[in-house]
Amino acid sequence: MEPAAERKVPEQEEQLQPPQDAPPAAVEEEDDAEAEETERRNAELKAGLHPLRRKLVLWYTRRTPGARSQSYEDNIRKIVDFSTVESFWVCYCHMARPSSLPSPTDLHLFKEGVRPLWEDPANRNGGKWIIRFKKAVSGRFWEDLVLVLVGDQLEYSDDVCGLVLSCRFNEDILSVWNRNASDHQAVMTLRDSIKRHLKLPHTYLMEYKPHDASLRDNSSYRNTWLRG
Repeated sequence: MEPAAERKVPEQEEQLQPPQDAPPAAVEEEDDAEAEETERRNAELKAGLHPLRRKLVLWYTRRTPGARSQSYEDNIRKIVDFSTVESFWVCYCHMARPSSLPSPTDLHLFKEGVRPLWEDPANRNGGKWIIRFKKAVSGRFWEDLVLVLVGDQLEYSDDVCGLVLSCRFNEDILSVWNRNASDHQAVMTLRDSIKRHLKLPHTYLMEYKPHDASLRDNSSYRNTWLRG
């Protein structure tokens, strides 16, 4: 991503505003996408498969320390997509576990049509919940979160864009991206849903950061706004 102008983001909770109605063109585009998904699911059912509600795409990012810098977008590589329970388990059996990944590496599991970039139209008004884990336990929480997304179990699931696992040298970071950082109810309900599905111990702190704040300070995980 292109560096943004340095600007310190306040760490206190931002006053969130109710979401505005989407323009008619956006609503029509969403209706078309939903019709395509329905047609896809019907075809897979006729084939004797078990369709997922949304087709998902797995992406990979690896930045080599000391190597010539590329833009973040140029580093992202699509690995595979899947749209049925059967194809998911094939992918899952071959998916690298966090403990085997070098640092720094990112895995992104996103709905089809949404790129794992702050600037993507589906993401630019949204943000992410962030959870930091010791490397010894991150694999279990990542795999549980993948199963929750695949099973469409999170509340406000239509507002969820995808998941990111960021493997770093001293810790691993999980984040759940959503579409609308201004919808306070959706943001806080999503936090509670994540905690509940992961059975997250009370000692773990969750942090929230809007993507426009990340664009301003060119950082994914510093200067978070909400904590809880």
